[in-house]
Amino acid sequence: MSRKEELISQILEMEWEMFTSVQAKGRSASCQEDPDSFRIIRTANFMTWSETTLASYLNDVKMAKAKGRNLMTEKYARMEGLIPPLNLESSHIIDRIVRKECLWAEDFLKGTPGARLVRPIYARDDAPGITSSETYSRAELETYSSRTLDFYYSDVLGMSARGENRIALAVSYMQAMSSDEAVDWRQLLASLDESNKGVSMPPCT
Repeated sequence: MSRKEELISQILEMEWEMFTSVQAKGRSASCQEDPDSFRIIRTANFMTWSETTLASYLNDVKMAKAKGRNLMTEKYARMEGLIPPLNLESSHIIDRIVRKECLWAEDFLKGTPGARLVRPIYARDDAPGITSSETYSRAELETYSSRTLDFYYSDVLGMSARGENRIALAVSYMQAMSSDEAVDWRQLLASLDESNKGVSMPPCT
């Protein structure tokens, strides 16, 4: 197992524990009993990250656990606007990352005939029961430490300079890992998420 695979494995183990602990109105969602989908979607995302960013995020997750924080719960609460912003210090970097991720999603759709989104791309299209990729991405990024965000933004800049599209890369990883052609890999465009329900019904990532 490579160092990158080991880092991802450790992250997934801790994230899965957090994810399955999320309670929506006193009940769990069916996708919380689907570790395979969770692993595929999250791994596809993390494979686009550098080892430096992965190591920093793993430390974030460990620190959160030590403090009794559940990053998944916080992410979904932010998606629904139930809690205030989590990282105002790095809001400028988050804005830049989210803007680029949305443009990558647009570019991927334009260059991929038949591809579609399970979410709208932009927050202007948020509505009751509908959360955009922009809102989802921002909520997740706010759970990262400023250090991890700096590393992640460096990854984004590097991919952009090389002419790479992170969304397209993540989709290709997901396709490669999925042995079931019926899996709708296009859901990955929804910020690598499997549902649209926030805290009301936790998604499978």
